[in-house]
Amino acid sequence: MTQWTYICESADLLPGEFRIGEVDGMLVAVYNIDGELYAIEDVCTHDGGELAGGPIVGHSVECIRHGARFDLKTGNALCAPAYTPTRTFACKREDGKVFAA
Repeated sequence: MTQWTYICESADLLPGEFRIGEVDGMLVAVYNIDGELYAIEDVCTHDGGELAGGPIVGHSVECIRHGARFDLKTGNALCAPAYTPTRTFACKREDGKVFAA
């Protein structure tokens, strides 16, 4: 059975925004891209730093320290210096709230 974790109210996650939550002891960034939700572990696999707050380009987020980019849909590293994907999580809206698992 999937264990869903509350992240925020739906009204607090508008298109182009993100919110951070903790799922199974990991920090997870949940993004609203054009009304669709995407959740990835908030870690750059190049150096272990956070990704949230980096520029969003299409469906990718760029690490502000060294420019590595990650696909928000798949978690795949899209360019050096990162080569290893970051984890992705399921997310959903229910009863005006956003959840990740």
